[in-house]
Amino acid sequence: MERIEKYRDIILRVLREYIQVPSPYGDMVDELIVDREADRYLWMARGYQKHKRIHACVVRIDIIDGKLWIQQDNTEGIAPELERYGVAKEHIVLGFRPPDIRPYTGYAVE
Repeated sequence: MERIEKYRDIILRVLREYIQVPSPYGDMVDELIVDREADRYLWMARGYQKHKRIHACVVRIDIIDGKLWIQQDNTEGIAPELERYGVAKEHIVLGFRPPDIRPYTGYAVE
């Protein structure tokens, strides 16, 4: 359980670092949506690019069975950032990759 609490803190730290960087894409607001009971962490972006309304999930990470499942990643790669703060590669699943591709990613399969 101690490891899970550590991972929760790491996820929040990494996501907070990302949202501190202003968006270069128009009038955008970044926000974190956190459900610690269900272990769901979302970074959402909303606003306008020119005249187009944007409301999108940039990153979604779930903790499932003690592993960090990256369900959505629209960054250059959030997994290495999680590793930098101490999350083991074998505890990171690239859920946005098809199951048959995951064995080749260097991260956990499930």
